[in-house]
Amino acid sequence: MTRHKVIIDADPGVDDAAAILMALASPELDVLGLSIVAGNVSLADTVTNACKLVALSGRGDVPVHAGASGPLVREQVFGKYARIGSFNDELVPAGDIVPAKENAVQFIIRSARAAASIGEQITICAIGPLTNVALALIQHPDVAPGIRQIVSMGGAFTALGHRTPWAEFNIYADPHAAEIVFQSGVPIVLMPLDMTFQALFTAEHFERFQAGGEAGAALYNLFSTFDRSDEKRFGRPGGPIHDATTIAWLIRPELFTSREAFVGVQVSGLTMGYTYADFYKKLDRAANATVVTDVDETGFIDLLIERIARHGDHAAGRKTMGGSHA
Repeated sequence: MTRHKVIIDADPGVDDAAAILMALASPELDVLGLSIVAGNVSLADTVTNACKLVALSGRGDVPVHAGASGPLVREQVFGKYARIGSFNDELVPAGDIVPAKENAVQFIIRSARAAASIGEQITICAIGPLTNVALALIQHPDVAPGIRQIVSMGGAFTALGHRTPWAEFNIYADPHAAEIVFQSGVPIVLMPLDMTFQALFTAEHFERFQAGGEAGAALYNLFSTFDRSDEKRFGRPGGPIHDATTIAWLIRPELFTSREAFVGVQVSGLTMGYTYADFYKKLDRAANATVVTDVDETGFIDLLIERIARHGDHAAGRKTMGGSHA
């Protein structure tokens, strides 16, 4: 089995929690580390949340790196559930993982260079604002050859937005970073709201997370506490778990359908953060992204539930990164 060498760039976040725990239970992925960015909540809180998730997974071999505390240019905005801050201990128990000393941007740079030096490449799963990734690419052009692809949860086309009427949150939070990444020449796989809205998780699905031991119980707590349903918008009960689609695409790409397009971002004005996809070559520009348009809802839901259950099947003793203790 060929394993993807992956860095997960995230801003945990409830959705991010599902994606991270899914990845850490998947043998198809060699998770090199987590690079953490501010987004859903402040950087201090996203880092705390990431450390808690790694501790629950028993994967102390996976380092957590703190990165950008704010966007490149625009004023900072936080996610819908910013009031959550760091996950409280009743929802997600505290562990003994502490963040690495190396900055997340330097971690991305070092990892990509190391892969390129031996003729390999890494994949970046970007499930938050793209600030860390953009900084790595613009500071050091030699980083791009070491990146096989950037699989990003972001953007909205026909679905329009969920943070504003026109924008998906990850892009809205740092549109300048998104535009840098999309035009970098690195292959992009984009998971927009148009697709993530197709797979809705209900309370029954959340109950099944509890088969995943402490990690699954924490995920159940998060999704049971923060209601994600919007029956008026979706037309039926349930809510999406957007970020986990990036991990599922790496593991089971046959669950998804995609199209090539040129993708760009509006970086100023009232509609800052709006993403557009030129599927019909109206701009006469070469495609720069694979836009994922459809998902097998049942297959994706079952895959996520099965991977979370592995945390219960293979409960490991908690380890700390580099032998560090909080």
